[in-house]
Amino acid sequence: MFREGFVWGAGSSSYQIEGAHAQDGRGPSIWDTLCRRPGAVHNGETGDIACDHYNRSAEDVDVMSRIGLSAYRFSIAWPRVLPLGIGKVNEAGLAFYDRLVDELLRAGITPWVTLYHWDLPQALFDRGGWLSPEIPAWFAEYTRVVVDRLSDRVQHWITINEPQIFVGLGYREGKHAPGLKLSLREQLAAAHNVLLAHGRGAQVIRERARKPALIGWAPVGRVDYPVIESRDQIEAARASTFGITEAGFWNNTWFGDPVCLGRYPEDGLKLYGTDVPRIAKGDMETIHQKLDFYGVNIYSGAPVRMNASGKTENVAWSPGVASTTMRWPVAPKALYWGPRFLHERYGLPIVITENGMANADWVSSDGCVHDPQRIDYTRSYLLELARASADGVPVDGYFHWAIMDNFEWAEGYKERFGLVHVDFATQKRTMKDSAYWYAEVIRTNGDHLSDASPFVAAASAAAGNATVRPGVIEAKPGARVPVAVPGARA
Repeated sequence: MFREGFVWGAGSSSYQIEGAHAQDGRGPSIWDTLCRRPGAVHNGETGDIACDHYNRSAEDVDVMSRIGLSAYRFSIAWPRVLPLGIGKVNEAGLAFYDRLVDELLRAGITPWVTLYHWDLPQALFDRGGWLSPEIPAWFAEYTRVVVDRLSDRVQHWITINEPQIFVGLGYREGKHAPGLKLSLREQLAAAHNVLLAHGRGAQVIRERARKPALIGWAPVGRVDYPVIESRDQIEAARASTFGITEAGFWNNTWFGDPVCLGRYPEDGLKLYGTDVPRIAKGDMETIHQKLDFYGVNIYSGAPVRMNASGKTENVAWSPGVASTTMRWPVAPKALYWGPRFLHERYGLPIVITENGMANADWVSSDGCVHDPQRIDYTRSYLLELARASADGVPVDGYFHWAIMDNFEWAEGYKERFGLVHVDFATQKRTMKDSAYWYAEVIRTNGDHLSDASPFVAAASAAAGNATVRPGVIEAKPGARVPVAVPGARA
C-alpha cells in the first residue's frame, strides 16, 4: 500500500517527555517559567518530571523497538545543551542525546532530530527571545553545537516545529509560553526572526554535517478540503487552503512561501500592510534554503465548497460530529488533500511529522488499555494518505503523535495522545491496543490497513500470539510477538 522504504515512526518533544528539569546542569526554559504562572496550565501541572524519559530512555527505546518503529522523531532541549542559550556547552546534556542516538541505532531505529520544539532557554527570552534580531545567530550557534556532536550518526534534521502555534499562541494569544499578547507588528517581527533562524540552522547543517543530511521542517498543515471532488471545487479548496484572510498565523503560506519559494505571499503582505517588518537585504535568501522534504503536522481539516457566487465557504459540521477529546473534528480527508496541495505548491516530498488524536484512555481491569477510537482514527487517516501516495504524491513517511502520553502544554496531563499509556504517578508504561495494531501496520507496510476489523485484529495481535497479563507479554512457543511491555519501574 506504501512504497518500499516508507518510514514508519512516532514522535515526541523534549519538554513534553524528558522531565529532569534541573538535573545535570539543564537551564530553565520559557515553559518552566510559564508552568509556574498561576492559572497558565491545567491544574498547575508542569513538565518537571513528565515521563521521566531522561532517566528511562533505554526502556522507552525498547518499547519503540518492540512496536517495530523504523524511525523516532524527538527534539533536543536547547537549555539542556546550552543552559544560557549560547556560550558554555553543558556536556552532560549533550551526553544524554549521545546515549539516546546510540540506543536508537542499536535498536535499528533511525533518529530524526528536531532542533526547536518550543522550549526556548529562559536566558535568551530575557535578552529578547524571538523578538531579538540576534536570535537567528543564537539559533545557528546552538545548531552548530548539536550538529557537530550528533551528525556522525544523525542524518535526518527538522529545524523548527509549528511556528504558527508557538508564535500565534505564545506571542498573540498568550496561551503558550512565553504567554504574551503583543501587537501584530511585534508578532510579525518574531515570525520573521523564526524564519531567519530556520534558514541559518539549515545552512549550518549543510555546512557542518559529517554525513549526508536530509533537512526539513515541521509546520502545521491547515487543510481545507472539497466536499465535492470536482475541478472547480478542488480549486476553491486549494485557494482556501493557501489563502490568508485574517490577521493571525493560522495559515500555511506566511511561513511556507518564504521557506520554499523565497517570498512572502502577496495576500498576506496586503492584509498585514505596514505591520510587516522591514526585510533586510539577503533575508529572503537566508530563509529560502534547499529542503529535502516538507514535514507537516496534520490532525484535522475543514470541509469547504464554492457557493453560487463563486466564493469559498465553510461547510458546517453536523451536530455531534466525531471529535477527539481536544474537540478537534475527525477529518481523514485532510491527510489526502493536505499532502497533495502542499506537494503541488512546493514541489517537495511530504513527510507527515505528526498525526494522532487525544483520547480518554485508562488501564482497564484486565490490565490493558483499549483505545478503538485511536485505531479507527489512525486507520482512516492512513487510508487517505495511501490514496495520496497512489495518486502520485511522493509521501516518504508518517510519524504518529505521540509515542507515549505526555505533558500536553497548557492542557497539562489531561489529554492523552500516546500509543503507550503512562501512569504519571508510578511511570509505568502500558502498551495500548493501538500500539499492537500499529505494529502490524508497520510489519505489513500498510497492507494491514485493509483489514475490515481493525479492532479484532488488534486484540488478536495481543492475545492470539501471546499470553497477556498486566504489564507483561509472554510469547507462546514459536509465536511472533509484535510488541511487549517492558517491566515497569516505579
